[in-house]
Amino acid sequence: MPAAQLPVDHACLIVHGTDSPGIVAAVSALITRQGANIVQFDQYSDNPAGGAYFQRVVFHRPGLREAMPAIEVDLDRTLGTGFDLDWSITDQSTPKRMAILASKQDHCLLDLLWRHRRGELPVEIPVVISNHTDAEADVAGFGIPFVHVPSVPGPDKSASEARILEVLADADVDVVVLARYMQILSADFLERVRVPVINIHHSFLPAFIGAQPYRQAKTRGVKLIGATSHYVTTDLDEGPIIEQDIVRVTHADTAFDLERRGADVERAVLSRAVLWHAQDRVIRHGNHTIVF
Repeated sequence: MPAAQLPVDHACLIVHGTDSPGIVAAVSALITRQGANIVQFDQYSDNPAGGAYFQRVVFHRPGLREAMPAIEVDLDRTLGTGFDLDWSITDQSTPKRMAILASKQDHCLLDLLWRHRRGELPVEIPVVISNHTDAEADVAGFGIPFVHVPSVPGPDKSASEARILEVLADADVDVVVLARYMQILSADFLERVRVPVINIHHSFLPAFIGAQPYRQAKTRGVKLIGATSHYVTTDLDEGPIIEQDIVRVTHADTAFDLERRGADVERAVLSRAVLWHAQDRVIRHGNHTIVF
């Protein structure tokens, strides 16, 4: 995303933990004390009497980068005393570095690259990795490095996963997006990658988990199909959901029609999930997400 379109001197503060009186007052006073001004404020509590509490605050502070160490010390002191809270803070002028893993189907991949080129996604894309070369020329047209890592036949994917991890480490990524990658990542990979992994699944989860969901949907005779973007965990297609959407279908639609119409939903759902993650709008809480 062009640097001019990123919010300069804006920070995003995420606070979550146990709800208790005084959190809003303490955070607001801290931001004021640090010479900053709140421009966005969202909060949610599932039970005000000691339940789980979530807060997202965007504030403007001239000279933010220079002031950030002092702000972090103040946060540690303020929220670490008298509150059972965790916090994180990011400089909104620094885009997240997002690697994309793709396979033969390119609709989600090309949509993300197109939105990135238009300045709609506040990320950098240092690399696209694919187990096929079908999209190599298209990716090159966007000026983004393409790395081919062929899939290894058989159940043992450790060699190809090791190569992917090398590429991701060299690219210094903050998040990995599976744009219809169509490969199941091992528990070892997910542990070693050490960054969030976002997937797009071509059904409205929890319906039709696994392979060929459009064929499953046609066989079941559903009247709605959808797509789900979620964080990847070791449980197949059961990670915390970020975004979902649907489209109505009829008995006359073939499995191919469902796939064609579903592709539009997949693109929209994945792009929204990526945008919200890039803007620090998503807080994970167990197998759920809070999206501000």
